[in-house]
Amino acid sequence: MAKAATRMKVAAAAFAVPQTAEEANDFVAKLGAAQRERTLIETAMNDELAAVKARHEAEAKPFKDEIEALTRGLHTYAEANRDALTRDGKVKFHRFAAGEIAWRTRPPKVTVRGIDTVVEALKRLGLTRFLRVKEEVNKEAMLAEPEVATTVAGVTIGSGGEDFIVKPFETELEEVAP
Repeated sequence: MAKAATRMKVAAAAFAVPQTAEEANDFVAKLGAAQRERTLIETAMNDELAAVKARHEAEAKPFKDEIEALTRGLHTYAEANRDALTRDGKVKFHRFAAGEIAWRTRPPKVTVRGIDTVVEALKRLGLTRFLRVKEEVNKEAMLAEPEVATTVAGVTIGSGGEDFIVKPFETELEEVAP
């Protein structure tokens, strides 16, 4: 008994496909025009957003200034009355009927300027406990010798992949500084 031919249903492309080099060229031209229109719309949107933001910032400025002045005044009062507000330092906050104030200690941080000079000074002073040696895989060396690198268990070198890029030709207008 002969096996029936297998039928495959393939969905139609949901997009137009150029059939000739001329049509492909037209597609690139249309793509460029669509990108430029989208950029114009995006620019107009950003202009409108900037105007809305500026209007609201101007409207909120008096409140921002008031918040700043009230906070400074409250801080001055709190520092002058800190012992009473914190029950002689037993707590780091005080609750008022309308809200609370608090003091928070920020964690210490180390800032190093001129790292090479600091490293040399630490070595010279015998303070190597403040230095760390970091071992890590040199991926650039592995890419230079992929045959050797892939012999190591846990190491695989994959393809970087491929992207399809369309760059419509554009001309840019020169800008003249005033």
